[in-house]
Amino acid sequence: MFSRSVVYFKDVAGCDEAKQEVMDFVHFLKSPKKYEDLGAKTPKGALLVGPPGMGKTLLAKATTGESGVPFLSISGSDFIEMFIGIGPSRVRNLFQEAQWCAPCIVVIDEIDAIGGARGRGSFSGANDERGRTLNQLLVEMDGFNPTSEVVVLAGTNRPDIIDKALLRPGRFNRQISIDKPGINGREQIFQIYLKAIKLDGGPLYFSQRLAALTPGFAGADIANVCNEAALIAARNEATKVKMDHFEAAIDRVIGGLEKKNKVINNFERVIVACHQSGHAVAGWYLQHAEPF
Repeated sequence: MFSRSVVYFKDVAGCDEAKQEVMDFVHFLKSPKKYEDLGAKTPKGALLVGPPGMGKTLLAKATTGESGVPFLSISGSDFIEMFIGIGPSRVRNLFQEAQWCAPCIVVIDEIDAIGGARGRGSFSGANDERGRTLNQLLVEMDGFNPTSEVVVLAGTNRPDIIDKALLRPGRFNRQISIDKPGINGREQIFQIYLKAIKLDGGPLYFSQRLAALTPGFAGADIANVCNEAALIAARNEATKVKMDHFEAAIDRVIGGLEKKNKVINNFERVIVACHQSGHAVAGWYLQHAEPF
């Protein structure tokens, strides 16, 4: 069933290059005649690639929201069945519905469930069905009767196993990489999630400070930190969320629950302190290191 997204590019931060890449799809879906008059064809699809929690699905939703066209979302595992013919039938029905509502966007999450390279292993049953489903997807995206004005956005964190036929021009023309955000990207992401939190201070101070405290964090990790800080503040009967709550939340996300029953002696404390201070000193003097 088709629906319309309520997520826009302003709700996505930390991946400016990826947003720039998908803008071509937005412009084409908004005004396809301008491209057709010049003889240009829009890329049929884009593969959003990145580690888990980078915001691939959120970026796909934002693309549908900015385009203003209906979209149909489905997971790659929804196509897989042990019964012969179910997967290819679902692919045909999906693109048939998309053709009826064109221009539109089809979003396939975790496409590696059906898009894995063929010929790996010699299992039968579900593996054969997955191959048939992939073949049907290849035909629907660029076969004898290619669908027009239907853009396919797919996400995966396993680009190494995707079948080469799926990545050729005419199907997934573009592979858009979404990497972990830098300090500026983390600050932008914090500004989005801090809007819903009652803070004990200005949001700009919190976002800058927290961005420096969270090197290597993905968007999902940042959302988890904000939620954990609010939970800790509520647990402590606080009326507003303070920086101490955020620091405790970061410690919990990185190290897990505090083990109060595990007592260490003073000698082990000195070893840990020296080790951590080494990280701080190295991070301070190295040019490209994140601030500790």
